[in-house]
Amino acid sequence: MKTRTLGNTGFKISEVGLGCWQLGGDFGPIDNSAIDGIFAAALDAGINFFDTADVYGDGASERFVGEHLSKTSPKPLIATKYGRGGGSYPDGYSLTDLRDSLKRAQDRLQTDSIDLIQLHCIPTEVMQRGEIFDWLRTVQQEKHIRFFGASVETVEEALICAEQDDLSSLQVIFNIFRQKLVDELLPLADEKDIGIIARLPLASGLLSGKFSAGTEFDKCDHRNFNKDGAAFNVGETFAGIPFEKGVQLAASIKAMTPEGYTTAQMAMRWILDHPAVTTIIPGASRPEQVLENAKVSELETLPQSLHDELREFYQKEVAIHIRGVY
Repeated sequence: MKTRTLGNTGFKISEVGLGCWQLGGDFGPIDNSAIDGIFAAALDAGINFFDTADVYGDGASERFVGEHLSKTSPKPLIATKYGRGGGSYPDGYSLTDLRDSLKRAQDRLQTDSIDLIQLHCIPTEVMQRGEIFDWLRTVQQEKHIRFFGASVETVEEALICAEQDDLSSLQVIFNIFRQKLVDELLPLADEKDIGIIARLPLASGLLSGKFSAGTEFDKCDHRNFNKDGAAFNVGETFAGIPFEKGVQLAASIKAMTPEGYTTAQMAMRWILDHPAVTTIIPGASRPEQVLENAKVSELETLPQSLHDELREFYQKEVAIHIRGVY
């Protein structure tokens, strides 16, 4: 597993991390034995970056992360989030609320200081006011956190956050179906030494090439109840593309997959071929998925001709179908 330095933190983290949203049960039921196997596989594969949030499974994901990783040596980098919990979102933000939320997360994660806290898709106007970044600096001075970043929905929000010179990371939706940030945000992040954490690298699984128009998802899975943005930003599900259209587009991507790669691995390798990206955080429901994802770090860079083809395909065939703020 190759590593890259996360922004200004000095941490060398694995190019492939583990997104822990699904461990909270938000994609449907998952049993403890599967969770045990997922963490074991991740550590065996050299993964040392784990991303969770206080609202994933109402704290369940953080608890699993704490139980499995708090005693691990060497200690991995654990990132969690603040800002979408009850009482906080959309207008309950304060230094006290932040501090109290962090204390609860510290307990669940079994740590005295959180490695990286990320603002969790908070309203744009809260970012623009700026006081929340001063609160982050206060809790940083109080040793509740080591570093802070932001998970955002749009390029505009990312640029607002990037004005903070001590911002360590930006978590963004970035995949073959969501290429807008290549032009402005990635160069700026590279210039300002801001780590880029790419979430939804497979567009909620579409870019695995394994779905059909008849694929059904568990009633608790956001790919069922949020496919048209009924619960939260539609971009968090299938990259904002209508599911049936996404299946058609993914079939075209599958046809471009070079020999020696699965379609999912090609899609993730495409992301890592952008030097400004620090890590990708695919989720997994089985240990085997973790190991397949981890192999992406070892794969060769995709040829420039394929990058050009995928860029043209996005511009001509994909971008027009993306819904929601972007």
